[in-house]
Amino acid sequence: MTANLTLLIISGLLFACGIYLVLERSLTRVLLGLMLLTNGANLLVLATGGGAGIAPFYDAGTDPAAYSDPLPQALILTSIVISFAVTAFMLAMIYRTWQLGRADVVADDIEDRRVAATPSWDAEDDADVPTDLSEFMNPDEAVAADLEALATPDPRLGPEGGDRPRHAEDTHAPETEGTEEGATPR
Repeated sequence: MTANLTLLIISGLLFACGIYLVLERSLTRVLLGLMLLTNGANLLVLATGGGAGIAPFYDAGTDPAAYSDPLPQALILTSIVISFAVTAFMLAMIYRTWQLGRADVVADDIEDRRVAATPSWDAEDDADVPTDLSEFMNPDEAVAADLEALATPDPRLGPEGGDRPRHAEDTHAPETEGTEEGATPR
């Protein structure tokens, strides 16, 4: 499977011209650029999809390598439908722009001019960044904080400082199960 070099070069030229036209301000040129881009993509898929073969209908005596791959053809057909819809949308937009302003050039508005006139320095993005961005303290400070934490008594321990913390349920009488006379604590 080798791709035809001529088709690849033509596809590259269609891509280059299409990108150049999409970057223009005229909506008609943008439409032509989009059409060139989609045709270049279709040609690229067709060129890299493999050589011609027989129709992909099953025949018991045919070698599987002799069939043509239907996937590139399906992708190209889908691309043609999508590019037709985008072209129709762009034509409607161009027509409406021509009705309103008698020009299909996208003009700079006030916001575009304001953004273009602002300096590129942003206080938040371009400020000096400290070298240490860690939220953790350095090892010396961590050791000092650990020693201080070990030196302070645990407030959860009772006044006699036992091994286990005192909880509110420890001060009440244990609950019992069964009848009052033969009750066993839980």
